[in-house]
Amino acid sequence: MKPLIRMSLWSYSMALLAAILFFMVTTTECKKSCGFKAIFNFGDSNTDTGGFWAAFPAQGPPHGMTYFKKPVGRATDGRVILDFLAQGLGLPFLSPYLQSIGSDYRHGANFATLASTVRLPQTSLFVTGVSPFSLEIQLRQMKEFKVKVDEHGHKGKSNLPSPDIFGKSLYTFYIGQNDFTGNLARIGISGVKEYLPQVVSQIASTIKEIYALGGRTFWVLNLAPIGCYPAFLVELPHKTSDIDQFGCLISYNNAVVDYNNMLKAALAKTRKEIADANVVYVDTHAVLLDLFQHPTSHGLKYGTKACCGYGGGAYNFNQQIFCGNTKQINGTIVTANACEDPQNYVSWDGIHATDAGNKLSAYAILNGSYFDPPFPLQHICDVQPID
Repeated sequence: MKPLIRMSLWSYSMALLAAILFFMVTTTECKKSCGFKAIFNFGDSNTDTGGFWAAFPAQGPPHGMTYFKKPVGRATDGRVILDFLAQGLGLPFLSPYLQSIGSDYRHGANFATLASTVRLPQTSLFVTGVSPFSLEIQLRQMKEFKVKVDEHGHKGKSNLPSPDIFGKSLYTFYIGQNDFTGNLARIGISGVKEYLPQVVSQIASTIKEIYALGGRTFWVLNLAPIGCYPAFLVELPHKTSDIDQFGCLISYNNAVVDYNNMLKAALAKTRKEIADANVVYVDTHAVLLDLFQHPTSHGLKYGTKACCGYGGGAYNFNQQIFCGNTKQINGTIVTANACEDPQNYVSWDGIHATDAGNKLSAYAILNGSYFDPPFPLQHICDVQPID
């Protein structure tokens, strides 16, 4: 009987080992997949991956110097926050909807363009620099995209996703900064506050329209602390008493908090109206505020100083000449050059974050601590490391 017992124990051990291996393999395979098969993004330069420069080709160096080693339509030295979010969800970088050559839309599309607003612009790009691709236009592009996918998505190999993708996608919004800052220096905080309810209402109505198209998960990134941005520290009128201990503008940052509270309330109302959807408020403001106030705590050196600019000093920003441009100032030809160590800066050009800043922001978001209400990202996706 002893050989039979030994054989039974051996067989049991092998069966147990096989079961463990099967569990490990199947668990790994499950984790490799993500509930989000695509991302559709709506925004401005903070998430533009080349849409604006596809429509109006002109971007030059030093943009893109850190990661891509050349300009690729992003308003930073490397990647925007959307790039890192896509990587964390195991998806490729999003192709701009406006880019006709080399785009692949199987995992989503990016409708964001530099200088976009939520509200329909009342002026021309060539007068004030405001993008014609406002949120309403981006929504129309999304609707047209869906029509094309429904028409052509079943026709075999293509760069389009399957028609059932829209209910399996993440819809991200990072827009509103240009509505807030566009006329801020001229009409002041009180003037801007008059139309901010229109901004949040437009975002909420856009979410509901995409919901009608099949969208079910929405992340809305709130407004960053613009009172810490080097450009606005130079451009916006203020008194010395309005500067806090971290070098940021108190009144303007307080106004941003008021807007964010308004946005948060609008999203809470929207959440009740489309109860089977996930409408998530993402507190990007808290992440960036901490980076600006405590850069050294996150491995950086400079918070309110731009890497790419002209003038040096506390902000290295001159509103007469922007990053990468050459111009005559006071009779001298000067160039707004980039620093040699953008990895040490939060701010790239006075308005946009560096690759390093965007990475830290995305990492914090993917960690799940800045969602309201809490969102079970770790249960939906095996979040990938971002590098």
